[in-house]
Amino acid sequence: MDIFQQLIRIEPGGRGPREITRQVAGVVSASGMGTGLCHCFCRHTSASLTITENADPTVLQDLEGHMARSVPDGDPQYAHAMEGPDDMSAHIRSVLTGAGLSVPFSDGRLALGTWQGIFLWEHRTGRHEREVVITCLGR
Repeated sequence: MDIFQQLIRIEPGGRGPREITRQVAGVVSASGMGTGLCHCFCRHTSASLTITENADPTVLQDLEGHMARSVPDGDPQYAHAMEGPDDMSAHIRSVLTGAGLSVPFSDGRLALGTWQGIFLWEHRTGRHEREVVITCLGR
């Protein structure tokens, strides 16, 4: 079994999900492996990773809307607000959605379903550069 690892940087874009499927697929291709498992890990506590629908952008709008209603910014019950009203809500959103995910690959390509994409979900309202560590295990 071989291991290949690469860091990708996601340019600042503000709150919401941003598709990174192409960048992750590029790392899988660069690994030179045919079959294995690709693990993605977000190196931040106020952003997360998810796999969801990538064909209809209203899915992303609805997900962000649901999260905004479920975990509002500036809730007076939050003790942590060191970096502003979106600080604690971003941490909660990240814990709920997760810092890492794994996707199998076959024939050197991600084995995602037809309508699936990999997304970095920014939970802060400001513009932050993010880093994702991609690790491929396989042959």
